[in-house]
Parts: sequence; structure tokens; C-alpha cells
Amino acid sequence: MYPSYQSENGSRKGALKFAAQAFWRIPGCFGIARLLGPAYSLRCVVFHDISAEETPFTRGMGASITPTEFESVLRFLTRYYNPVHLQDVLNDADGRGLPPRPLLVTFDDGYASVMEWAAPLCRKFGVPAVFFLNAAFLDNHRLAPDSFVCFVANVLGMETINAAVRVAKGVDSPKLNCMAEVFSRFFPSISLAEREVFLDALAHLGRINGGKLAEEAHLYVTRKQVGELASSGFEIGNHTYTHVRCRSLTTENVAGEVDRNKVELEAVSGKKVRSFSVPYGSSKDLSSDLVGHLKLSGHEVVFLSENAANLRDVDQFHLDRVSAHADNEGTLFFQIEVLPRLRATRNRFFRTRV
Repeated sequence: MYPSYQSENGSRKGALKFAAQAFWRIPGCFGIARLLGPAYSLRCVVFHDISAEETPFTRGMGASITPTEFESVLRFLTRYYNPVHLQDVLNDADGRGLPPRPLLVTFDDGYASVMEWAAPLCRKFGVPAVFFLNAAFLDNHRLAPDSFVCFVANVLGMETINAAVRVAKGVDSPKLNCMAEVFSRFFPSISLAEREVFLDALAHLGRINGGKLAEEAHLYVTRKQVGELASSGFEIGNHTYTHVRCRSLTTENVAGEVDRNKVELEAVSGKKVRSFSVPYGSSKDLSSDLVGHLKLSGHEVVFLSENAANLRDVDQFHLDRVSAHADNEGTLFFQIEVLPRLRATRNRFFRTRV
């Protein structure tokens, strides 16, 4: 879902910002960046919530960017890159047939703010986009697990989170110290059934009516809005039915999360769903069995969120995306152009050594 739960410390962020600004001021910085690693075929960026202020449902997840910041990012992207459609990517995933510096814009989770800000601003700048949605949360009858956890942590505290963990996993469960550990440690270690026990315990301990809370929060887009997005030229993609850690999927429940979501999204959008975004964005959740199932079920491309560059001849079922969130062009350049190349080089080295 959100590729940067673990925040960088202040000194590291300051050093990166200084390096980014210095690099950006160098004449020919794009050309110099190309020397840092193999050819960068396709830039993909991912956004989530576009909101002037964080709410208890999003505070602490690093999922939000303000409308002003988002507009500045789009202005930067359209000035220095060539936004492309998903169809362009499907036609030329290795980038050889794409324009110089091709870039695909994506959004995960279907926050209601995509209708208020993301889609209108993308239209203003002429930027195609893919919206990856979870059909279970359309029309706001229930909250996504992440938003529910975030709300409980922000309003009731981690004590309630840990009490629910003990209900789901036993009294000897290791203590979780922050919300990030729920997503990075706890969710990857449990089954879907255990996740439901945990969420039910959260609602019981917090005396929360989940349906009423979801209706009042109005966090996500409606089915009608999905149809509007699709009819106006935006692509609708699969993000699993209830936003699950895909490593927890078994042969018994993969259809309920992957196939069901695809069918429901196609029904409400009137368009074929061709793409899949892995919730939480980790390659550890993308097993060969899942890839095989996605291929058989009609998906043509899969996206991760590990902030690495997509190199020439990249596998269409293993495209990576970068989280672009900065208030200046230098840092954006560094996030999109420099750091992903360095990560791709690092990944290639370690894969060779393994």
C-alpha cells in the first residue's frame, strides 16, 4: 500500500535534500543520472490520498499529499517527462517504442480525494492515470483494514491495537510499538482468518460500529464514480478485494480476493481490468503462483512499489513504481531519476550474487 512506512530520520532526510538540490543544479543532470546505472525504460509513480489535511484514518501512514503539492508534482512531471497510457506500456513494456522519459501515473486504494483532486488535475495537465481499487470498500459500507487500524491507533492508542493482537494471536504475541509495525510485521505474519479476528477484536474493544464509521468517514470512491473515471478515459486496475497481504493468499481464497475484485470492477466500470497492483508493493508478496494465477485470470501487467528503476526488457509482471512526494523539483528529480537507478543497480548486484 504505502511504500515508505518507515520514516527517515531528520539528518538523513536533510542530507538527501542537500544532495538532491546540488545534483539538480548541475547542467545536464538528466544525462549524468543516466551514467548511474543501466537504461531506465519506464518511470512509474504512485500516489494515494490527495488531501489538504490528514485525518485520523490516514495520519501516520505517509499516504497523503496536499492538492498544492500534487499540482506541483504534475507540473514537474509534464515538464520533464512524457506521460503515457497503460496501453502504451502494454505495447512497449521495455520502453523501446515509448517516447523519451516515458512516465506512467498510478493511484492506489481509491480514496474519495481522487475524484475531488487527482482526476481533475490529471485532466488539467493531460496526464493519463491508472486507479487501483478494492471493490469491498466502494460506496463506504466498510473501512479498509489499514484505515481502521490507523483510526484506532490515532484515537485510542497502541494499547488497543496490542490487545486485539493478543486476541488474534495469543497472550504471548510480541508487542507492537507503532502503527508501522502492524503493517510491516503483524499483517504479513497472519492468515486472512486471523486478520478478521483481529479486526473484529478492534471493533469490540474500541466499541466501534465499523459500518457507521465508514459511512461517516466517506473515505473511498463510489461505484458511480468508478464508472465516471472509466468513461472519462482513466484505467481501472485490480488491488485485491479487501487489500490483503498477498503472501497470505491460499489456493482457497485467491479467487475471492483477485478474481472477485476483477469481476466487480469490470461490472461497475464497464471496462476490462488488465492490471494488478500488489497491496503494500513488496515483491515478497508476488509469488510465482500468484503471477501464474494473474496471467490465467486475464491480467496483463503487475505493479510493485519498491522505488527501483524499471530496466530494459523488464518483466511486465514485475514493474516497479516510485513514490513521488516532495515540495521542490530537486528532490523530485532525485526520487524519480537518481535513487531508483541506484536501487536497481543494488538489486541487480545482489541477485547476481545470490
